[in-house]
Amino acid sequence: MNEESLETPLTRLLGIRHPILSAPMAWVAGGQLASAVSEAGGLGLIGGGYGDAEWLERELANAGDTPVGVGFITWSLKQKPELLDQVLAHHPRAMMLSFGELAGFAQQIREAGCCLLAQVQTVEQAKKAVDEGADVIIAQGTEAGGHGANRATLPLVPAVVDAVGSVPVVAAGGIADGRGAAAAMMLGASGVLMGSRFYATEESLAHPTAKAGAADAHGDDTVRSSVFDRLRGYGWPEPYTLRSVRNRMTDQWHGHLPDLEENLTDERERFQAAIRDADFDLAPLIVGEAVDLIDRVQTAQEVVESVVSGTAALLERGPVNGSVRR
Repeated sequence: MNEESLETPLTRLLGIRHPILSAPMAWVAGGQLASAVSEAGGLGLIGGGYGDAEWLERELANAGDTPVGVGFITWSLKQKPELLDQVLAHHPRAMMLSFGELAGFAQQIREAGCCLLAQVQTVEQAKKAVDEGADVIIAQGTEAGGHGANRATLPLVPAVVDAVGSVPVVAAGGIADGRGAAAAMMLGASGVLMGSRFYATEESLAHPTAKAGAADAHGDDTVRSSVFDRLRGYGWPEPYTLRSVRNRMTDQWHGHLPDLEENLTDERERFQAAIRDADFDLAPLIVGEAVDLIDRVQTAQEVVESVVSGTAALLERGPVNGSVRR
């Protein structure tokens, strides 16, 4: 294991060696990936997604005794609030909530002794999340794969840092190597959260064809769209859209959602068949602009070590935002 370590306010708060978090990608970030990231010195997050109690129980068991966190889509969790009790019974290291107000859950999470991470997409959301009890703010730029909004990571992160005072800020969106992590820390972040880079790891639950596709894809090929949400029947609120790699499905229906609605029954059948067949010309390959920086499938440990060593080398001239090279 690489002996490099970067200490920041985030690592001290979470009790981890490296300021690197893996995103709680729905159906992709299971217990094996989360535990591998944590064992490598970061913090892995299991993706609670849209709320499947059986899946969550299995993946929490797959994490074993390794400290991990869990992430939920907040508006979806409100429809199944009992899932929060289920997860807190496993004593996760942290709970991440995204895309919705924290107020209905924050007190319960903090009373359980669990660190509350709140992902936001605007400065105002960041301020509100702190008022509602967030311990850490994750500032997500539009470059991120999966759901997000409109602001870019580079200007959003320092604006959020300035807005939330001493609360640690984690940068997310478009980060996949030490250069991105070092840049985030120069902007005032205390750590980074990466999704696409961990999507293409041996431990992720993504289909092998999808992992290979992520390694071959380019950021220029990604698009933000609501096409796959309509096909999956997920009622995502505005302004959130899904970033994925462009394919025949998005080329046909992006910008033509009223027409998709008229053909929804047939298109859902075609979509479900593509999921079963792992046909990513029609099924979603949910990664972000950082895929330009991914050229192969690696282990989670290899990813963490590479990012840590790259970050430490770039920050070697001195501490940034409380980071200390060890």
